[in-house]
Amino acid sequence: MTRKQLTEQIQIKKSYLTVGLDTDITKIPKHLQSHPDAIFEFNKAIIDATKDLCVSYKINTAFYEALGVKGWQAMEKTVNYIPTEHFRIADAKRGDIGNTSSQYAKAFFETLNFDAITVAPYMGEDSIRPFLEYENKWTIVLGLTSNAGSKDFEQLRLVSEDTNQGKVVCEDTNYGGEFLYEQVLKKVSNWGNKDNLMFVVGATKASDLEKIRKIIPDNFLLVPGVGFQGGSLKDVSKYGMNKDCGLLVNASRAIIFASEKEDFAAEARVIAQQYQNEMAEYLK
Repeated sequence: MTRKQLTEQIQIKKSYLTVGLDTDITKIPKHLQSHPDAIFEFNKAIIDATKDLCVSYKINTAFYEALGVKGWQAMEKTVNYIPTEHFRIADAKRGDIGNTSSQYAKAFFETLNFDAITVAPYMGEDSIRPFLEYENKWTIVLGLTSNAGSKDFEQLRLVSEDTNQGKVVCEDTNYGGEFLYEQVLKKVSNWGNKDNLMFVVGATKASDLEKIRKIIPDNFLLVPGVGFQGGSLKDVSKYGMNKDCGLLVNASRAIIFASEKEDFAAEARVIAQQYQNEMAEYLK
């Protein structure tokens, strides 16, 4: 999918909602759990109920890989069922040496019909380059995530100890004591462009979005963390939106597990509609 196609869908639907299909088989309604194809049947109902309200679906591959072959088959059937006008994200968080990443890229961009994949940048450019080589496919790089552990590395300042003075000083004056995630955004943004490179920025970090937008003003951001994680859609939209919208805001559990009963799809639609209504206001 091209950037133009994605932005057109946002404008048509007045939505930048991504529905996360983090389908945990232990949490789907009991009447479906005994179904021979339970995961797909659940996903199919969610997609049918929400497809006119969202522009994207994000499949967290861990929930499918954990089920072995049956889970992988359910994932393949799900991505093929998603309408072609929707942006299809494999939330797989891959990233390895170049030849391994090439195989991951082939798996998700050729064997499976995804438009985008999430990747971890820790191993550097050669681990991400194979994904960027695909035309009209997107690489979504972890930037600033919403989990508590983001403080362990992402939010470390680029400093070192001056053993002569016993002080902590900037390792490089060009860094100015910036956070590691800021340097990741700056460096990675030069590996691709606004048409093939997105970044993950957690909604619970909305206060940092204004600063992030100064570093990467044009790239789309995939923003998880609204809903159960407490992120504010209003703040994300205020500080993260650019002239093309530039946002894909993900909601998973809040939508797909809105009900544990047979009305789960209808209730999922109610919540998705609430998100879409709010987004339409911010897009005006």
